[in-house]
Amino acid sequence: MRIGIVCYPTYGGSGVVATELGKALAQRGYQVHFITYAVPWRLDAFHDNIFFHEVELPNYPLFEFQLYSLALAGKLVDVARYERLDILHVHYAIPHAVSGYLAQRMLLEHHGIFLPVITTLHGTDITLVGLEPSFHPVVRFSLEHSDAITAVSSFLAEKTRHQFRIQRPIEVIPNFVDTRTFAPHPNPELRQQFAPNGEFILMHVSNFRSVKRAPDTVRVLAEVRSLLPVKLILVGDGPERGETERLARHLGVDEHVRCLGKQPTTPELLSLADIFLLPSQSESFGLAALEAMSCGVPVIATTAGGIPELVRHGETGFLAEIGDIERMGRYCIELLSNPKKLQSFREGARQRALEFDTPLIVPLYEQLYQRVLEQARVML
Repeated sequence: MRIGIVCYPTYGGSGVVATELGKALAQRGYQVHFITYAVPWRLDAFHDNIFFHEVELPNYPLFEFQLYSLALAGKLVDVARYERLDILHVHYAIPHAVSGYLAQRMLLEHHGIFLPVITTLHGTDITLVGLEPSFHPVVRFSLEHSDAITAVSSFLAEKTRHQFRIQRPIEVIPNFVDTRTFAPHPNPELRQQFAPNGEFILMHVSNFRSVKRAPDTVRVLAEVRSLLPVKLILVGDGPERGETERLARHLGVDEHVRCLGKQPTTPELLSLADIFLLPSQSESFGLAALEAMSCGVPVIATTAGGIPELVRHGETGFLAEIGDIERMGRYCIELLSNPKKLQSFREGARQRALEFDTPLIVPLYEQLYQRVLEQARVML
């Protein structure tokens, strides 16, 4: 099977899932073609059966704005024809599902080729961007004309049905993690660099958009430091990073905060943490939290979106209402001041992550591909 995958190549959950899916499919012998404007950042080495096709953006004075969606549609037509793609899997509705539909129509009408399109929804393409009045009808149309739709959580599937009045099935296929790669990896020497006096370590990984509420991690740090020695490691970059750093200085805890910027979220890095913080206002699943849990790190998060489908309150971490800094701080103190309980939560987090192991989840996509291709053969 020749599979085309469209995703955003930047630092974010949807691109990570799409890239890891492509890598897993390639290992299973499928031919995978990534079509996007840059090499996905998790595609950091040569992989057999994986090919990359760059979408060139038009550069002409007449166009005031970039026409990525049209350039992508044209590129999809070329790749589908010359690489003989069997199926196209687009991640994130805007604009990928729209470009996929346009390419599908061009291939059918101009070349007699029917290319099934599967759309996977990841979160803000539905809960935030897709609700913009100018985008809403476009998103709904592209979803109605996808040959299959998947969502990474039951929360997101239900949200999509409600917000866009989608009557057709939406299959829930959760995010996944390679639990052999993302496993507890203690590194005392590296930990010493961040916590030289044996302090506890809190960690947050995100793209620092406003929905991630990264400044709340600093507020939690300030709460916990009133009773326990603790450091905060921030990984990632984005619009809210500056505000997060300014808040740390304002609260007088900046010397206890390390902002690492964009970094590969390696098992060695995640394993440094005693607790992973996810104070999001909106979260369809929480891939960063899953990777941390796979490394044996309990998660303290909000009840936003699909997080409760991953984090089991009182077993693998704790959940609090959005913005409840005091409660999140108390939960941190409760775990960090009780070594046996912390260890129990570590083990629980790891066991929970094993339920989302790559070999368990990727076959669900394989089965979906086969069903869609069979339906396409019947139609033709």
